[in-house]
Amino acid sequence: MPDSPAPVPPPHVLAVIPARYGSTRFPGKPLANKTGKYLIQHVVERVRLARAVGRIVVATDDARVFDAVRGFGAQACLTRADHPNGTSRIAEAVVLLEESLPPEARPRVVVNVQGDEPEVEPGVIDALVAGLEADPGAPMATLASAFAADEDPSDPNIVKIVVSAGPRPRALYFSRSWIPFDRDHRGVRPLKHPGLYAYRREFLPRYVALSATPLEQAEQLEQLRALEHGCAIAVVRADVAYHGIDTPVQYEEFVRRCAARIRG
Repeated sequence: MPDSPAPVPPPHVLAVIPARYGSTRFPGKPLANKTGKYLIQHVVERVRLARAVGRIVVATDDARVFDAVRGFGAQACLTRADHPNGTSRIAEAVVLLEESLPPEARPRVVVNVQGDEPEVEPGVIDALVAGLEADPGAPMATLASAFAADEDPSDPNIVKIVVSAGPRPRALYFSRSWIPFDRDHRGVRPLKHPGLYAYRREFLPRYVALSATPLEQAEQLEQLRALEHGCAIAVVRADVAYHGIDTPVQYEEFVRRCAARIRG
């Protein structure tokens, strides 16, 4: 008996991968290629494994990244260099992409996958899309995860999230500080916020039009703008073990993991 055909990804889900060349801590990060592939290529290949994603585009402000992405057979678009945050860049990328699509092919859900997460888990992307679609009152969704054993919740580079109770959990707050504060030592552990988002297409221009907010600016966390303006963020619980790559040292560790997988 022949194998059943693989499920066809829904065409209405678009993954946008922002990829800036000019990273302060790791200039040229998307084009690092000690594994034999560009870092951004690893990200694209992982996202392609997500069953919920029907189309992928890399959004970059640099022609070198644009040319590299096109060179390995993926779609890319050039965006402005002056975006204040990743969501703004994604909103422009969606508009540029839609110029070449008929109305029936335009996305209804947009997933933001960070361009420095080459080990992003496809199943987590699928769960995030499902979580957004299960909460019709939320214009966007994100993740909450337990901390891995080697992660320090006091590290301000790892964002924490507080989540509401109930069958449809939503974000209450995000912070670089250790939250919540367990005053009476009841064993309440903080939750990690992996930087993965899904948006309803119509919410993106609304978000971009919102004014910057005090908590967003204090924490330097763009998702707080949505909360401060009263926009709900659905939360999907998932154990996320992968790490983003912020520095050359972290990239070297990723290169060693790749080599170990090849050997083993």
